[in-house]
Amino acid sequence: MARLNFKSPIYWADAVQHLSAIDTTMAALCTQFEPVAVKPKRDAFTTLARAITGQQISVKASQAIWDRLLVTGKAHKGKLDPKIFMSIKPTTLKQCGLSLKKVEYIRDLAEKFTSKQINPRRWSHMEDQAVIEELVSVRGIGVWTAEMFLIFNLWRPDIFPLQDIGLQKAVMQHYSIPKHELAHWGAQWSPYRTVAVWYLWRSLDPMPVEY
Repeated sequence: MARLNFKSPIYWADAVQHLSAIDTTMAALCTQFEPVAVKPKRDAFTTLARAITGQQISVKASQAIWDRLLVTGKAHKGKLDPKIFMSIKPTTLKQCGLSLKKVEYIRDLAEKFTSKQINPRRWSHMEDQAVIEELVSVRGIGVWTAEMFLIFNLWRPDIFPLQDIGLQKAVMQHYSIPKHELAHWGAQWSPYRTVAVWYLWRSLDPMPVEY
């Protein structure tokens, strides 16, 4: 497992060097958007709630809704408390911009955290696929959301979210690779596909992606 520090994953510099050496397009992207990296997200509930909020909508729209949720949920230092979230009326959450389904999903998630049905401390010691399988058993969490959690909370270095529309668009734009060849094409960036994905996201939107 990758060790962490308080600024970015410890593998980030090695990943940039590796990607730049094997791919001139990636080298240009890494240079363009250096020296930033993913921001630490240590709170599991906040990361998952943020990822559910961002499902199937643009980064800009997702951020606007999330900002309203942080205010409504009385977030402390950007972190939502599942107990406080459970106390907010569904109608109030909908007014923040969440769909009814997403309200149901995040409230169900909050209940599972509050009741200790979910124990995120276990995940740091589990393999990527095992974490994904456990997360997708939770209502409203699919493979994409689980992969966002692996990237932004557990900081796993080699996650490649094939279902991500932004990734698909960026690869088509920079490499002219169709969707059905995405997995094969992305294999060249292993074991640092997470970092490659992050720079591809940034090439589409200067706003850093975070969950």
